[in-house]
This record gives sequence, C-alpha cells and structure tokens, in this order.
Amino acid sequence: MTTNETLSDRRARLMGPNVPTFYRKPVHIVRGNGVWLWDADGKRYLDCYNNVPHVGHCHPAVVKAIADQAAILNTHTRYHHELVLDYIERLTARLGHDISQCIMTCTGSEANDIALRMAQAMTGKIGVIATDNTYHGNTTATSALSSRRPPIGGYPAHVRRIPAPDHLRTPDPDGSIFAGHVAAAIADLEANGIGFSGMMLCPVFANEGIPTVSPGFFAKAEAVIRAAGGIVMCDEVQPGFGRLGSHFWGHDWLELTPDVVTCGKPMANGHPVAAVLARPDVMAAFRNAFGYFNTFGGNPVSAAACLATLQVIDDEGLQDNAARVSAYVMERLHDLRHPLLADVRGVGMFFGVEFVLDADNTPATAFVEDLVEDMVARGFILNRIGRAGNTLKIRPPLTFSRENGDLLADALQDALATAKVPA
Repeated sequence: MTTNETLSDRRARLMGPNVPTFYRKPVHIVRGNGVWLWDADGKRYLDCYNNVPHVGHCHPAVVKAIADQAAILNTHTRYHHELVLDYIERLTARLGHDISQCIMTCTGSEANDIALRMAQAMTGKIGVIATDNTYHGNTTATSALSSRRPPIGGYPAHVRRIPAPDHLRTPDPDGSIFAGHVAAAIADLEANGIGFSGMMLCPVFANEGIPTVSPGFFAKAEAVIRAAGGIVMCDEVQPGFGRLGSHFWGHDWLELTPDVVTCGKPMANGHPVAAVLARPDVMAAFRNAFGYFNTFGGNPVSAAACLATLQVIDDEGLQDNAARVSAYVMERLHDLRHPLLADVRGVGMFFGVEFVLDADNTPATAFVEDLVEDMVARGFILNRIGRAGNTLKIRPPLTFSRENGDLLADALQDALATAKVPA
C-alpha cells in the first residue's frame, strides 16, 4: 500500500473496477461480536442486516468447533468422513416432503446451479421460471435468473421471468394473478419448443422487497407447475434455519411442497458452506445425468461449523427468540411516522419499510438511499431492497433482542424526523 493510497483505491488497484460495497462511504469493519460490529476507528454499529452470522458474529461455540476440527483434519471430500454424514442426518431430520439426501457445496450460487440441473434431469427439459426481481446467485445459470444486470446478449431463451408479487400496486391475496403469470410462462416455453423444467423461488420473496403474501399464496401456482410436469425449487438461503420464527423453513411457512431445497450463508454462521437437499428420486436423476463433485463442499471443518451452528440454534432457543422479537419489532416499526411511509411489513426476522412519493405509489428511491446513509452514520447497519430500492431491508442475526429493536426503532424515527421530504 502506498503512502497516500486509500483503501478504496487499493481495492480498485488489486481487485479491479466496480467491486461492490455497501454505502457511499464504505464501512471498514474490523471486529464483530453478537449483534455488534466495530469499524477501524472504533465506532460501534448495531447489525440489523447481516444474515450470515445467523447465531451472532463470532459465536464462541462455532469458533471453537472450527478451530478444534482444523487442528485435527481438513481435507477434500473424496475420503470418507463421519461429520458430514452426521450433519446431513441432523439437517434432513428437520425437513418433510420426503427430502432426505444432500449435496454439500461452498456457496448458494453453486447450490442453486445444481438445483437447476436437477430440474433438467427430472424433466428432460431446460425451461425455467423465476420472478423478475429476484437473485439466486452468480454462476452463468443462476445469474440468468437475476435482475441485477442483464446477461451479455440478453436473457437466454430458456428463462422466463414473471412479475414478482407487489401487494401495494397489484393486490393478489390468493395468488391467482401470480399463478396466471406462471401458466403463461409455461405455455410460452412449451410453444417455443423449449419445454418447462421448474420454477425457483425464495418463499418469502426477500429480494423482491418482502411483499406481503400469506401461507397458501403459492398453492395455485404450484398446482399449475405440477400439472405441467415441472418441479419446485425453494431457495432457503435467506428464510431458512429458523429466521421466520414460526417455522424453521420458509417453504413450510408458505405451505408449499418443494422438490429441492437450497440453503447457504446462515448454515455455518459465515463459514463458506451451502447445500442442496432433495428427494431420493430427484437426487438419483441428477447423479445419473451429471458427473458432479465438489472439492471442499462438506469438508470436515465446514461440517463441524454446520453442526455447531445447528446446535446453537437449539440450545439458545433462537427460533423462538426470532418469533418473540419479531412481533415486538413489528409493533415498534408500525409506530413510525413519516408522510412518505407507505407500508411496514415482515415475517419473522425480516422487516420491510417502504416509502413512496405519492398516491400512485411512485417509489421514493432517493429518499430511502439517503435514509440508509443517515442510519449508517448513526451506527446502524441496514440496507434497501425491492425493484426500485425504496424499501428498507432489516434482517438482523437471530440473537437480536427487544432492546436492540428499541435502539433501531428510536434511531429510525429520529432519522425520519430530520429527513428532507422531496419537493
């Protein structure tokens, strides 16, 4: 590092341009503990956003499990080792729908990439449906589903992206409109000779802005998918592992029946682990159609981290904590007042606060962008989400408390009281 070089300059020199960071003035985090983070200047932040440290930053039980196993053995996955099997048994015991087998990977992108290939193996077709404001990963296959940047050359012919739920602008309480979009996309795939393999979704539509949907919302769409011979792939990277409080999995909360479940970030509290879980018939179809292995997926250290995280969720009652604290934080957020505030919503430890400019629900994107920056300056890590980025996204670790919720709500109301209303 040269004498006058900033950290941002150094990143650009060593990592190239356009490497994403949060916030106009990137936060330089150097330490974490529980729900707290500290930057290089010693400033403390309440983490109201990160789902990776699911059981709290640097949880001592997870740290110890990683260190202890690393001191014994870590190697690739072409050898027998019991820890990964122990973990798969414990994890699949929490799943219904005959899902009992697992492929361990390192990232959610890898897991979702495999899920898409499972759909192809089960159906012999390649057409896939996702919503038009989702995110499922960074591989070539998964990025073709995402809306962040269109692929070079445009979206591939086998992908159909349907309108995401948006209860403010297009009320659809029983999912009929959504199911109609699914049916139309399937018909289009079949008419173009591509065929339909399945649909991938996050059961709480997290990247779509956490729209208000109710259990059963997906039932009509699922019936359409089943009638067409497709499968349902549930991306549980965000809602899984007890975040919803009432349910361990988002798909059980939404009352849908997945064929494949993927999970990632929270499952080892930040250690790079992910997984694809499936019924035996789906797994067999994939294994017979594709040659696949993952050098590091499910290695002994990762398996130890996963087991420890699952144990902490149980030992500390974190799913129950999510249910209790969620209800309290929702009460506090509903007390917020501002002329641009249009909606407060959430499920479990997910909260969305949407702001609009007028009665036509024009997104207040710049206002929310400024509000996020103000909150970070006040020492609160959160962000924005949704098609126009006009919804605050609050998604804290499961160790978040009522007292933490009070700190957040009080600071947010103070920030709103001083925020400039666009002319």
